[in-house]
Amino acid sequence: MTQSKNSHAAISQIRHLLVLAMVLWVLGAHAQQSQEQLASHYYTNGDFAQAAELYESLYQRAPNKFYYQMLFRSYLEQEQYKDAERLAERRLKQYPKELDLFVDLGRIQERRGDTKKAAKTYLSAVEKVSYDSKQISDLTQAYESANHPEYAIQVYLYARKKMRNDLVYVSELATLYQRTGNYTAMMQEYFDLLDKQPNMMNQIQISLQRVLNETANPQVVDGLRSALVQRVQNHPERQDYLEMMIWFSLQQKDFQFAMIQAKAVDSRFPENGGETLMRVADIARSNQSYDIAQECYAAVSKKGKEGPNYFASRVGELEVKFDRLNRNFPIENKRLIQLLNDYNDAFAELGKNTNTIQLMRNYADLMAYYADSLQPAADMLYDILDLPKLSHHDRDATKLALGDLLLFAGEVWDASLLYMQVEKANKNDLLGSQAKFKNARLSYFNNDFLWAKTQLDVLRASTSKLIANDAMELSLLISDNMEEDSTYDMLERYAAADLILYRNQLDSAWILFDEISTSALSHPIFDEVLLQKAKIRIRQQQYAEADSLLQQLVTIYSEDILADDALLLQAQLNDEHLNNPQRAKECYERLILEHPTSLYIDQARKRYNQLKQL
Repeated sequence: MTQSKNSHAAISQIRHLLVLAMVLWVLGAHAQQSQEQLASHYYTNGDFAQAAELYESLYQRAPNKFYYQMLFRSYLEQEQYKDAERLAERRLKQYPKELDLFVDLGRIQERRGDTKKAAKTYLSAVEKVSYDSKQISDLTQAYESANHPEYAIQVYLYARKKMRNDLVYVSELATLYQRTGNYTAMMQEYFDLLDKQPNMMNQIQISLQRVLNETANPQVVDGLRSALVQRVQNHPERQDYLEMMIWFSLQQKDFQFAMIQAKAVDSRFPENGGETLMRVADIARSNQSYDIAQECYAAVSKKGKEGPNYFASRVGELEVKFDRLNRNFPIENKRLIQLLNDYNDAFAELGKNTNTIQLMRNYADLMAYYADSLQPAADMLYDILDLPKLSHHDRDATKLALGDLLLFAGEVWDASLLYMQVEKANKNDLLGSQAKFKNARLSYFNNDFLWAKTQLDVLRASTSKLIANDAMELSLLISDNMEEDSTYDMLERYAAADLILYRNQLDSAWILFDEISTSALSHPIFDEVLLQKAKIRIRQQQYAEADSLLQQLVTIYSEDILADDALLLQAQLNDEHLNNPQRAKECYERLILEHPTSLYIDQARKRYNQLKQL
């Protein structure tokens, strides 16, 4: 019985001791955590002496790497080089595999002015590198923190040699070469990788694209071009190098050179079937480099009907002609007739089917908006709607085009009915938003301004940036120009002129806009009128007068919402038509400086930087 009581007492005592130990451990851990937070506070606020005192205590109790680093930095900030050196040397004896400690010693020597000794210390760590990936990572990070990426490069090269694997650390070396300005070596890394692993081309292009986007340094472009030319010359049989050269040329928008290389691919690798030429043509076309696109499409179509890309190349040829003609108004009657004949020849050869729908829509546009032949245009659109196996998207896109045609012809209610059908069938996608916008614009043309603005305000949250921007502009036009007496006289006259302009009746639209600008001493809508008049003169190829009108707008209405639109248009006008790049650069610069929140800021900055390099 006594023995049992003694046993229970012993167990109870052990329990008390365990609880006491746990309490003391928790209190100690809490105290250490509080001490660490206080040390961090002192260090962050520049009180390095207090921080060092606390980190010394913490490091003695728990000599981990973090406490070491914070204590070392605290010493360094106070220029206590002896203490820092002693700390690093002691830790190096304890942990000889922590090679980044050599970098700490080198930093101390460098701070003292002994650069030769520091260089030897830095280099001594390189020669001790093993296969340990963490050791390599810690060491290279230490070199980079010490602002010595050249030693980090040596670490990677030494590790690569030791592993006998030239494919390791490619991205790390390429990044360091970029940072040190050795762009040729950076390119060499990527192309050596491409040599061994051609399937890595997409990943390499993504990496190079990031480099090109991150820097405006022309040496990067020169380095890439130099490395590519050398590779193509040394390995003319390699299609992947030619493809890289084409990719690079397209990134630089050097479509002429891209086409030359694409033709080389087509010549050396006929089994390609003109695929590379088609890719260059499509990108050139999207960048309005129509001559290059036309030549590429023509080169593919000349291969004959048996070629896999013949159909697409014939369609591409016509679409380029349409794009080129569609950017110029008015159109010479001779050119219009020739293009319409080309379309009819294409329909005779390729047929009217689901593969030529875009050609059919383009033909309808030409007939309606340029040849003043509304009925043949409508017939062509109805031909599309009658096609068998027509997709839901193509059907509704064609209905939108038909609605535009009916609005153009003055059939307002029929146009509205088609827009509503498309909107109802496509409530949650782009076509639905387009239809909603077109119906809101129709209400604006019909002077139902309040309803139009309600619909436009909903569209301002559209996922399509283009639709949201168009909706915002039209909504602001309405709200900014509603008179207090709700008669909307000026806005109604402006909408009438805008509808005439939509119908391509440029001279009549000009007269109406001109009458608005002279009908009162001032009105909020006058800046809109100036912009529309400038756009009419551009379409009529009267560029000098258009430039003068835009200059009036940016001078008189410099604080207005349309000022950035006018500056962008004026810059493009001088850049593309008036052969005045200096004036264009000034307009882009003014847009960037005076309208930093403009939607056009990225576009303006990109072209401004390009003009600066000319």
